[in-house]
Amino acid sequence: MKKILFVVTSHDKKGSTNEPTGYYLSEVAHPWEVLHNAGYEIDFVSPKGGKAPIDGFNLEDKVNYLFWNNTRYRTKVENTMSPKQIKPEEYAAIFYAGGHGAMWDLADNEELATIAKNIYENNGIIGAVCHGPAALVNIKLSSGNYLVDGKKINAFTNEEEKAVKLDNIVPFLLETKLIEQGAIFEKSGLWQEHVTVDQRVVTGQNPQSAHAVGEAILSLLK
Repeated sequence: MKKILFVVTSHDKKGSTNEPTGYYLSEVAHPWEVLHNAGYEIDFVSPKGGKAPIDGFNLEDKVNYLFWNNTRYRTKVENTMSPKQIKPEEYAAIFYAGGHGAMWDLADNEELATIAKNIYENNGIIGAVCHGPAALVNIKLSSGNYLVDGKKINAFTNEEEKAVKLDNIVPFLLETKLIEQGAIFEKSGLWQEHVTVDQRVVTGQNPQSAHAVGEAILSLLK
């Protein structure tokens, strides 16, 4: 059974606000629980490697608590690998967690984009939730086409970004950018669970969708 690669941001500030950010804990913990319980080994990578900054640190969420108190996996996320340490052929899937930090350092990371392309073209799965699909906007396949071009894709919506008053802070609006790259964007209302699956690409709208994204990835792996 091949492993699954979780990608988390290394970026820890919301732009000019100086407010802390990072990966959103539930967007790691909930898919992790689904895939870990199914027997998959999960590795963690971030653009810079090392300790990943964290947001949404809510241990009253039982799944977050389980993840954070799993010594092995907490050690992994506090000591993420760097992209150059990754061998794409070892992974059946790559999953990008959200958190606003993803908007600053995942879209333009060419090393991670190449890893994702190689996993996908080796018949693997690409998954992402909330702001994680920021990583998908510049992935190009060997054909020269953008990964998202012509595919149904879902992510944190423009309305949700406005609702959290960060639409003028983030470097780009994720929904708008995905549409520009050819995505057929699907969405539900604010904070509604929404998961889209198209041609081995699984995308979820917000933290509420994280568990279902994990389940959708698992069903494709089966």
